[in-house]
Amino acid sequence: MILCIDCGNTRLKWGLREGGAWLAQGALPLAEAESLDEVLPRRPSRAIACNVAGPAVAQAVVLAADRLGAPLDWIHAHAEQCGVRNGYEHPQQLGADRWAALIGARAAHDGPAVIVMCGTATTIDVLDADGRHRGGLILPGLDMMRASLAAGTADLSMAAGQWRDLPTNTLDAIATGCINATVGAIERMPPGFVLLSGGAAAAISPHLTLPHRLVENLVLEGLARVAEA
Repeated sequence: MILCIDCGNTRLKWGLREGGAWLAQGALPLAEAESLDEVLPRRPSRAIACNVAGPAVAQAVVLAADRLGAPLDWIHAHAEQCGVRNGYEHPQQLGADRWAALIGARAAHDGPAVIVMCGTATTIDVLDADGRHRGGLILPGLDMMRASLAAGTADLSMAAGQWRDLPTNTLDAIATGCINATVGAIERMPPGFVLLSGGAAAAISPHLTLPHRLVENLVLEGLARVAEA
């Protein structure tokens, strides 16, 4: 049984996989990463992880894996892996989570794809039908956009508004502006079927005009593919 671990900017997502199927998935706040071994319903034989949360979280995961007795592998971006060819000028600079998401997307969709990870940051990557990564974008996530407006202006609030076709109040204007900016960035990318994943994916999906679907925990899917290769 394989334990897949995605240490993101806000949460740690985990999944237990056996025989090509997920047995369980869950999430923890980063501050509770060291207790990962306590929340798993079964003990894995090995673990694979990616980390963009920094060294303290990585160390907490190492300790949890040690207590489980599960050898732990960390993945990093490569020039080529699992049918995906890295399009970055310096392949190792691509985030491990984006690399895992690309591998997961390659397994989930057979054709040109635009992979959108909607988390603390929003990342948008383009993958050709032959598995060639052509590059991508990084922009603030929806909450980060709202927070930057609240922090940088005297009269704007972090309070949540609603998307409106043409807002007539400030809170809705902020919410609509953040969503439209993200949707616009996605729809300006080269053509491809859009795969959406991450905590804010459900907020973005209704406003996309492009063919798309939501894929839960796409990074975990990519980690599983690497582990099973």
